[in-house]
Amino acid sequence: MPRRGNKRKKTRTHVVENEAAASALATNEETKVPRSLVVRRGKVESEVLELVQDMRYMMMPYTALNFQEDSKSSKLNKALAHYSKELTGTLGLTHILALSQNKEKLGLRIARTPAGPTLSFKVQQFSLSKHVRKVQRRPFDISSSTLTSHAPIVVTNNFGDATAPPHVKLMRITFQNMFPALNVATVRLRDCRRVILFNFIKRDEEGTNVNGQAEEDEEVEIRHYAIRATPVGINKKVRRIIQTKIPNLSKLEDIGDYITGTTASGAPAPAASGAMSDSEAEDETSHVVLPQKYAGKGNLKAHKSALKLVELGPRLRVKLTKVERGLAAGDVMYHAYVKKTPEEVRAVRDKFEQEALLKKRRREEQESNVRRKKAEAEEKREKKRLKQEEREKRAMSELRGEAASEDESDQDSEDSDE
Repeated sequence: MPRRGNKRKKTRTHVVENEAAASALATNEETKVPRSLVVRRGKVESEVLELVQDMRYMMMPYTALNFQEDSKSSKLNKALAHYSKELTGTLGLTHILALSQNKEKLGLRIARTPAGPTLSFKVQQFSLSKHVRKVQRRPFDISSSTLTSHAPIVVTNNFGDATAPPHVKLMRITFQNMFPALNVATVRLRDCRRVILFNFIKRDEEGTNVNGQAEEDEEVEIRHYAIRATPVGINKKVRRIIQTKIPNLSKLEDIGDYITGTTASGAPAPAASGAMSDSEAEDETSHVVLPQKYAGKGNLKAHKSALKLVELGPRLRVKLTKVERGLAAGDVMYHAYVKKTPEEVRAVRDKFEQEALLKKRRREEQESNVRRKKAEAEEKREKKRLKQEEREKRAMSELRGEAASEDESDQDSEDSDE
C-alpha cells in the first residue's frame, strides 16, 4: 500500500549538555558586544548614500549592512528615539550613527542608546571607498573579501591624557566603545585584519586649507585600513608561487628558468614569464616575526613577514559641534560655537529641570485622571449590574407570586367541583 501524507518532520530537539552550556556562554558574550546602526535621514545626495554604505562596511560585522530606513519618522530626533526604542532591547543596539544633509552642511550624529549622550559632528571633508581604491596599485575590495568577518582594531591618536578637556575625553571614549574591546590574552592574530584610526588634530592658530577656507581649531580624522602581510626572506618568484599567483611559463622550458631568470642557454628569460620587482615586498614596511599563523599564504608562525596598511576607505574629517546629555535631547553639555557663562548654563539647566518637572506633574495628573475615569466607569458598571440583578429578582418574585395564585385558584376550583 503506498504511503499517504507528507514526509515526517523531525520534532526532536535533543541538545548535549556541553553544547548547550557553550551556546549559552556564547550568547552571554555576544550580548556584551557593541552593535551599531548607520542610517541617513531626509533627502541627501547620491554620494552621501554611498558614504552610508561605506560606513556600514567600516562598522562590520556588528552592524546592519542592508538596513532600510523608516520613512515615517521625518525628523532626526524622532528617528533616533524610534530606532532606540524598537531595536535596543530586541537586537542589543548600542550606538546609532545618523547622517543628515541640508543646504549648509553635512551632519553626523553619534548617539549612545538608550539614554545618550549624543555627539553632533560637522563633516568637513570625506572620500568614498571607490575613490580611495582608484588611486591604489593593489587595492582591497572589502565587499568581496573576508576582512569584515571580525571587528577592527581601534587606534585613538593624539587625544591626550587625563588632563584633556572633557569633550575630547568623551569623543575618545565614544569612538572606543563603538567597537568590541580587544583581549590581548585570547585574541588570534589571524582575526586582526583591519585598523580604524581616529586622529585628533589640534591647531593653536587657525589657518587656511587648500580651498582657501578657514580651518577649524579641532578636528577628528577617521581612516580605515586593511593589514596586508607578505612573507620575506625567500625568493620573490617563489613567494609568488606560494601565494597562488601562477606565472606564465609557456615560453620557458623548466621551472628553474623562471626562478633564476635565465634560460638554459644563458639568455635572460622572457618578460612574459612574470618577473617581479625585487623591492615589491622588502621595501613596503618593517618586518616582524609572527607569533602565530596569519592570513595569507606563506605567513607562518615564527617566520618573518612584512606588514603594510592598505587604506580601504571611507576617509572622513569631522568637527565636534555639540554634545547633548540625552538621546538628541536634554541640556547641551558642550558647544563649539556658542559659549555661555556659568550663570547662563545654570539658567538653562534650571529651565530643563522645570520642564522635566512640569512634564512629570502633567503625566501624574494624566495618570490620576485615567485612574479616576476607570474607577467611575467601574462604579457605573457595578451599579448597572446591581440594578440588573434587582430587576431579575423582582421579575422572579413576580413570577413566583403569579404561579402561587394560579395554584390557589386551581385548588379552589377543585374544591367547588367536589
